[in-house]
Amino acid sequence: MKIYKTDQIRNIALIGNAGSGKTTLAEAMLFEGGVINRRGEVSSQNTVSDYLPIEHDYGNSVFSTVLHSFCNDKKINIIDTPGMDDFRGSVVSALHVVGSAIVTINTPHGIEAGTESVCLHTEKAGKPMIFVFNQLDHENVNFEQTVDQAKSIFGNKVTVVQYPVNAGPGFDSIIDVLKMKLYKYPADGGKPEILEIPDDEKERADELHNELVEMAAENDEALMELYFEKGSLSEDEMRQGIKLGMIDRSLFPVFCAAAKHNMGVGRLLEFIANITPSPAEAVEVPEINGKEVKKGEDAPTSLMVFKTTIEQHVGEITYFKVMSGTVKEGQDLIIAKNGNKERISQLFVSAGKNRTKVAAMTAGDIGATVKMKDVNVNNSLSEKSAGYKFAEIKFPPSRHTVALKAVNEADEEKISESFQKLHDQDPTYIVEYSKELKQMLVHCQGEYHLNTLKWFYNNEYKLDIEFDKPKIPYRETITKLAQADYRHKKQSGGAGQFGEVHLFIEPYIDGVEPKTLVSMNGKEQKLSIRDTQEYPLSWGGKLIFHNCIVGGSIDARFLPAILKGIMEKMEEGPLTGSYARDIRVYVYDGKMHPVDSNEISFKLAGRNAFSQAFKNAGPKILEPIYNLEVFVQSDRMGDVMSDLQGRRALIMGMGSERGFEKINAKVPLKEMHKYITALSSLTQGRGSFSIAFDGYEKVPQEVQEELLAAYAAEQEED
Repeated sequence: MKIYKTDQIRNIALIGNAGSGKTTLAEAMLFEGGVINRRGEVSSQNTVSDYLPIEHDYGNSVFSTVLHSFCNDKKINIIDTPGMDDFRGSVVSALHVVGSAIVTINTPHGIEAGTESVCLHTEKAGKPMIFVFNQLDHENVNFEQTVDQAKSIFGNKVTVVQYPVNAGPGFDSIIDVLKMKLYKYPADGGKPEILEIPDDEKERADELHNELVEMAAENDEALMELYFEKGSLSEDEMRQGIKLGMIDRSLFPVFCAAAKHNMGVGRLLEFIANITPSPAEAVEVPEINGKEVKKGEDAPTSLMVFKTTIEQHVGEITYFKVMSGTVKEGQDLIIAKNGNKERISQLFVSAGKNRTKVAAMTAGDIGATVKMKDVNVNNSLSEKSAGYKFAEIKFPPSRHTVALKAVNEADEEKISESFQKLHDQDPTYIVEYSKELKQMLVHCQGEYHLNTLKWFYNNEYKLDIEFDKPKIPYRETITKLAQADYRHKKQSGGAGQFGEVHLFIEPYIDGVEPKTLVSMNGKEQKLSIRDTQEYPLSWGGKLIFHNCIVGGSIDARFLPAILKGIMEKMEEGPLTGSYARDIRVYVYDGKMHPVDSNEISFKLAGRNAFSQAFKNAGPKILEPIYNLEVFVQSDRMGDVMSDLQGRRALIMGMGSERGFEKINAKVPLKEMHKYITALSSLTQGRGSFSIAFDGYEKVPQEVQEELLAAYAAEQEED
C-alpha cells in the first residue's frame, strides 16, 4: 500500500443510534473504495466490522472497529462505533482522533435518543457532523418530517445537500443540490446513472440549492462578496464555504442512502474526500505542555494511542494516530508517562480483523501495531527530541455500580487479572476493591454494559461470576456529650492485664473550642488539656484526641495504646460497623497497675470505654448524598419528578438546557441503584444524568432503625 501524505488523509467516525445502519454503511464504503470485493451483511455475521464473537452473539457492535477506504486518491480512515449508549466510551475515543463525524439516521424512526446522545459528544469534541439519512428504501419513510425534526433539535445548521425522489420501497433516486444532478441507481445498487434534474423537481431543487449557496457563503467574507456580486457560487466556491461551515459547526450537511443496497454511498465518499477537513485542517488533540507540534512528514515523530484490543492467536493490538512526523517500522519511541523506550516492530493498516502491513505512516494517519509491552490507551509516544504529551481522552463517568464476586473463591485472582484486560479494551469498565465494604465494586455505564462483562467472563475466560447490590459506605457519628469508663482486668497465673480508662466524647464541630469544664449527672469535671492530637481521617471527618490526665493516674507511655484502641473502633463503628467520624475525645482519668498494666490492656480499655460512650452520645448514621443533574424532555418531567421524590431526593432547582428540562437535586446514594435503567424507562431512552459526591447527612430515623436491625441480623448469622 502506498504511503499517503497528510493532505491525502481523511479521518471519520461513524456514529448513531443502534440499528441506524453504521456497520452496513461501513461495509458499502469499503466495497466502493475497493478494499473488499463483496459486501457482507450483519445478519449473516460476515461484515468486516462487527467481527468479534460477542458481536455475532449480540447482533450489534460492542467495540469500535478501525477500517479504511479510498476515493479520489484520498485514504479515508473510518472508525465504526457501537450505537448502544452503554458503549459511548468508544464514541468518545473515536471522536478524539478523527476530523469529522458521520451521523447515521434510521429515517423511518426519525431522530432517536441515541442520535441526540452521540451528537452531544460531537459538540463537546468540537467535531463537524454530516447527517446520513439511511434506510430510505424502507416503509414509513418521511424524509421531510425527519429533516424538520433534526432542525428542531440541532437548529437550522442542518442543511439538505441531497433529498430522495421516491423514498420507500422501490427507492432508487437521489437529487444532489450541490452537483445539481439526479443520481439514479440500479435495483441492486452500485454505480448510478447521473442525469439532469426532471422538470417536476426543478423548483424544489433550485430552492434547496439556493439555501445551500447562502449557507456556504455565510462562512467566509470573500465568498459572501462573490455571492452578492454574482448571485450564486461555483461548485468549488461552495465546497470551500461548506468546509469552513463544517469546521465551524455552523453547517451540518444532509446526505441520503440506502446502505444495504449500496445507494448513495459512492457520492458520500466523494464528499468526504473532497470537502471534509484533512488532519492539517481539522481540530486536533492539543499538546498539554503547550509545545508546538509540527505536522509535516519530516517533523519529529509522535503517536497517540486511542484503542487496544485482544484477539485470539494475535494478542494485544494497539491502535494509534500519528500526531506528527512519519512513523516507520522498527522505530524506537519514548513513552511520555514513564520515559521508557518502545519499539514499533510492525505497522499495519486495519480493516477490521484484516490488517495490511506497511513500511511507514505519516502525520494524521491511523494505524495499528502489535507486541507493545507497556503501552495503554491515552499513552503518548514520540521521539526523544520532541517529548510530546497529548491531551487524554476524557471517558464518560460511570453511571451504574454493582458488587462482583467469584462463584468459586479460588477464581478471585483470575477474575482480577482478566478484568484488567477488559479495562484495557474498554476503559469505562472500572473496578475497585472496597476495604470498607469488603466488596469488589464494578463501575460501568449500565446494565447492558454489565451483561457484556458477564459474557466475557463466561465465554472468553470461562469463569463464573455473580453480581450483587453494592453496600453503601455509611458513616457513624454522635450528637451529644457522653461519658464512660472501662476497666480491663485479666488474671491467668503469672503477670496479668490491667488498664482502666475514663473519658468523655462529644461531636467535633469545626471552629468550636474544646471544653475545659464538663457538667454531667449533677457532677462537674474540670478538664486540663495537656496535649491535643488532630487526625484527619482518610474516610472523611476528624478525630480530636485530648490528653487531660493529671496526677499521673495513667502513664503517658500508655496513651498511644488508648488512642489505638479508639481508632480501631472508629474504623468499625459500634452501630453498623461503618467508619465513625467527627468526634472529640477527652481522656481525663484512669488507673494502672505497677506490674499488670501494659499496652494491650489500655488499648482494650480505651476501645471499650469509647464504644460505651458512643452508644450513649446520641449516635447517628450518616449516608452519602450526591448532587444529581437530570436532563429530560418536557413531556416526561412529571414522571421523573415523581420518581425522584420516591427516592428521597431534594429538588434544588430546575431550568432548561440543550432543548431539555434540567433538574438539579440532592439524593442519597442508597436510592440511586439502577437509576439509569429507571430513567431510561421513564424517558424512552432520551433522559440522561450525572452525579457527583456532595457530602454526608443524617439518615431519617426509620432508615436508621432498618439499618440497625439489618446489622444485628447479620451479626447473628456470623
